[in-house]
Amino acid sequence: MIRLINIHKSFRSQQVLRDLSLTIPSGQTTVIIGRSGGGKSVLLKHIMGLIRPDSGEIWIDDQEINQLKQRDLYRVRKRFGMLFQEGALFDSMSVGENVAFPIREHKKMTHLELEKAVSEKLALVGLSGIEKKMPSELSGGMRKRVALARAMALDPDIMLFDEPTTGLDPILTAAIDHLIIETQKRFQMTCVVISHDIQSVFRIAHNIVMLFEGKIIEGGTPEVFRQSTNKMVQDFLLGQYSENSV
Repeated sequence: MIRLINIHKSFRSQQVLRDLSLTIPSGQTTVIIGRSGGGKSVLLKHIMGLIRPDSGEIWIDDQEINQLKQRDLYRVRKRFGMLFQEGALFDSMSVGENVAFPIREHKKMTHLELEKAVSEKLALVGLSGIEKKMPSELSGGMRKRVALARAMALDPDIMLFDEPTTGLDPILTAAIDHLIIETQKRFQMTCVVISHDIQSVFRIAHNIVMLFEGKIIEGGTPEVFRQSTNKMVQDFLLGQYSENSV
C-alpha cells in the first residue's frame, strides 16, 4: 500500500500540492486525472521518491521514504517500474539493449541468462524476436510496448504510467490499455496511471482520483465518478468548458 499524508509542495512561489492525502491500495490500478498543470506528474515523482515534499509523509508499505537515507531509498525505488509519456527509449541502442539496460545495472547474469531475460520480457508485451531492431524502426505502439518491457525488467511490484496512451490512435490506445490490464492481473501489481483519456481511464481503473489545483476533489471507483455531482468532475469527464472548471 502507498500512503501520502498531508503533502505540501511548492516550487518558489508556486504551490503545486496542497495538504494532499491519498491511499493507493495494493494489487489494483489507481488512475489520477485532472487538468494539465494540476500536480499529477509531481505527485508521481513524490511516490517514487524523486522529489521530497516540503512537509507531509509518504509511506510505501511500512517505510516512510522521506526519512530514508539515499542508499535505502534506492532499494525502495527498485520496487518501481516507470513507463514515461514518450517511452524514453535510448535511440542509439537496439530494442534488446534497451530492455537489458536496467538488468545489466542491477543484476549479475551471464550473457545467455541476460538474453533469456530480455526475450521473456519482450514476449510478455507481444514483441518476440525484435531484439535486433532499433527504436527508429518501430511504430509508436511498439515503442510503448518495448518501454513497458524495459520498465518490467527488474520484476517490479509497483508500476507507474505517465500518460501511456498519449499520441496513439484509438485502436493502439485500446491495445495498450489491454496490456496494462493483463499485466496488472497476471502479476497482481499495484499500478498508478496518469491519464487524460477518459475512455481509457474507465477501461483500466479500479480507482480514480481527480486533482484540481493540487488538491484531491474526488476519489472512488469508476461508478462513483460516473455518478459524481461535482460540477468540475462532470465537466472534465464530458470535456465541457465552464468558468468553474478553469
